[in-house]
Amino acid sequence: MKRCNRFITPWLSVAVALWIVCFVHSATGQPHWKTFYELSGTLETPRFDETKRYSRMLADSSDLVSMVTYGTSAQGRPLYALVLDKDGYADPDLIKAEGRAVLFVLACLHPGEPDGKDAGLLFFRDVAVKGLHRELLSNVSLIFIPIANPDGHERFGPYNRINQNGPKEMGWRTTATNLNMNRDFLKLDAPETAYLVTFFNRWMPDFFMDIHTTNGGDYQYVMTYMVEDFGNIDSGLTDWLQESYIPGVSALMEEAGFPLFPYVVFMQWHDPRTGLRSRPASARFSVGYAGARNRAGILVETHMLKPYHLRVEGSRQLIIQTAQIMGREHQALRDLNNRADHFCISGEITEKPFAVTYQLTDKAVPVELHGFRYHIMTSDLTGLERVVYTDTPKVHTMNWYRHNEPDRHVALPRYYVIPAQWGEIINRLRQHGVEMTTLQRDTTMELHTWLFSDVEFASTPFEGRFRVTSFHQEEVMRTFHLTPGTVIIPVHQQSARLVAHALEPASPESFLQWGFFNAIFERKE
Repeated sequence: MKRCNRFITPWLSVAVALWIVCFVHSATGQPHWKTFYELSGTLETPRFDETKRYSRMLADSSDLVSMVTYGTSAQGRPLYALVLDKDGYADPDLIKAEGRAVLFVLACLHPGEPDGKDAGLLFFRDVAVKGLHRELLSNVSLIFIPIANPDGHERFGPYNRINQNGPKEMGWRTTATNLNMNRDFLKLDAPETAYLVTFFNRWMPDFFMDIHTTNGGDYQYVMTYMVEDFGNIDSGLTDWLQESYIPGVSALMEEAGFPLFPYVVFMQWHDPRTGLRSRPASARFSVGYAGARNRAGILVETHMLKPYHLRVEGSRQLIIQTAQIMGREHQALRDLNNRADHFCISGEITEKPFAVTYQLTDKAVPVELHGFRYHIMTSDLTGLERVVYTDTPKVHTMNWYRHNEPDRHVALPRYYVIPAQWGEIINRLRQHGVEMTTLQRDTTMELHTWLFSDVEFASTPFEGRFRVTSFHQEEVMRTFHLTPGTVIIPVHQQSARLVAHALEPASPESFLQWGFFNAIFERKE
């Protein structure tokens, strides 16, 4: 049984059918399934409408592919995903009932970095139409969002990423309202992110992949990556990442001609002499959000100076190799995810202090970075030092600072209470799938709460909000008269980590620090 969502209206059916006939047949009359990217000689990436047309073709022509919509962008464009399943299922409950693991692949969160979009379309075409890699579907189903930010994608032009080596034109980093979706996964200010999070939680995949393109330095790798293995997610998933996934996928990618290296950030911006650093991602970021939902994931950063076709092929290979590992270890990974969920649902998470921030230490390990020779010059324009890379390969032995320790802990309560008047917070938590009980009558409760003093605010907005940058908090006991509509949120639920990051004031991702409660700091009388 295949649940069909063909994403097509009757009045368009004739036009689309004619387009399909014209598109899929070459001059010889044989089926023709080349993507826009391939037809351009691997130099260009398709616009939104072209991507959607090709996606619809895949869904209409293959019993393995379904096209599902999950929302609408701020400018009215449909948000959609492709589902690849050996039985053609497009319902997560049906897929999970068969024991298959779910791989969620996200592309064009930053549309100027479209590598994942073209890689995913190639992979889906190869499996659904050409019959390649069908063995991967034995134990794995895939969800693929080609364009997570369609409005930003259609702000198309050749100069949006001026230092990037292809494609010829690409989209813009932010949404139509100038929000960066990869800073929005907890606060959900952009409708595109809110719909995406709701869709993610409906599927609750077993592994998550978000494909981007990076800048900042020059090195030989086409692909770099980041995983949350710093102790900030469930310990069982951390062990699996360190002991199974990263060694396994690194070996497979090396064999495929795309050696991997951890995502490179210099200790001081653009200065390779200072060493490398890695830090956990908070829940504002896609992979950090997945970790807060008890799911492992990988942030892919292809190198912007490498030719576009290599970046696309490397991304395609990573999808293949990740699916291969998941297929081999699907039951073990599903069991680990279930244990991580049980740890939260059972309330065990409240038995120990919960870390809301981490601090990079001065502990370093030596690592070999396959880079290029460089020299330091003084800029004629600024008078400051700048790094100039050459084309000569060189292996640099560098210090890698990746040891992060918990910096701030909180004691999690059994419940949080949000009064009815803070409906915006309540609605956003509902979009995250947080379980809660709503009071139906006036109620009096004695509760712990916080008093704040010495509050300071950012002088400029960040992601559309004036953040609370520092404060002193004191916990006190008070009696509250709560009106109907007030919600009680148990911590013993699957989303316990997310709830803690959202509601504990000490968390940098809390609604308080994001400025949702700024009105309470205003003197009115």
